Amino acid sequence: MTLDINEALRSFDSRSAVMLSMNTAAVTLALHLVTGVLAGYFLTGKKTFLRSLADTAVTLPLIFPPIATGFLLLLLLGRNGIIGRPLQSAGIETIFSTTGVYTASFVAGLPLVVKSVQSAIETMDRSLLEASWTLGKSRTETYIKVVLPHIRYALFTGLVLSLGRSFGEVGITLMLGGNISGKTETMSLAIYNAVFEGNFEKAALLSIMLAVISLGMFAILKKISRTGNESRTVA
Repeated sequence: MTLDINEALRSFDSRSAVMLSMNTAAVTLALHLVTGVLAGYFLTGKKTFLRSLADTAVTLPLIFPPIATGFLLLLLLGRNGIIGRPLQSAGIETIFSTTGVYTASFVAGLPLVVKSVQSAIETMDRSLLEASWTLGKSRTETYIKVVLPHIRYALFTGLVLSLGRSFGEVGITLMLGGNISGKTETMSLAIYNAVFEGNFEKAALLSIMLAVISLGMFAILKKISRTGNESRTVA
C-alpha cells in the first residue's frame, strides 16, 4: 500500500469523527477530574460494604472485557433498563447517541484516574494527616488543603492516562454509541470501519493523527513524572 498524504487529506471525510473524539475527550476529562477527586475522598475512608462495592464497580472496567462491559451498560441504560427507563421518561437519550459515547469514554477511563488517586493517598505519609487533624482541621479540610496538593501529580497522571483511553476506546463505545457514521463514529471506530471498507489511506491518516496525540500525551506524562520527582527531592 502506497499512502498519498495529499490525496488522503483532500478526500478526508472523517471530520465529524475527529470532532466527536475531541469533544468526548474534553467532556470526559472534566468529568474524570471531578469524579477522581470525589472518589478519592470517598474510597479512602473507613472500609465499609458500600465503599467496597463502589471500589469494585469503579475497578471492573479495568479488568473486564470492554465489549462485555458495554453489554452490561446497555442492559442498564437501554430503554427497558433500570437506569435507562427513567432517563427515557425524562427525555434523555443515552443509547446510540453522543451521550452514549461520552458515557463509554467516562466508564472506560475512570479506573485509571481513581486508582492513581487512591494509590497515592494510601501511600501518603500519615503524619501529614495527623498533623492537620491535631491542628483542628476536619477530614474534608485536610483532604482539600493537604491531600490534594500532595497527590496532584498522581491525579494529573491518571487524567492523562484516562485521556489516552478515551481516544482508544472501541468496545464499550460500539455497544452504547452504535458506530453511526457522522453521529457516534469516533476516530478509533472510523479506523475500524475504514479497514473493512478497504480504505487504507483513511485508516492510515487517522492512525497517524492518533499517534501524534499519543506522543503528545507521552511527553506530558514524562514532564509530570520529572516535575513530581523534582518536587519530592526538594521536599
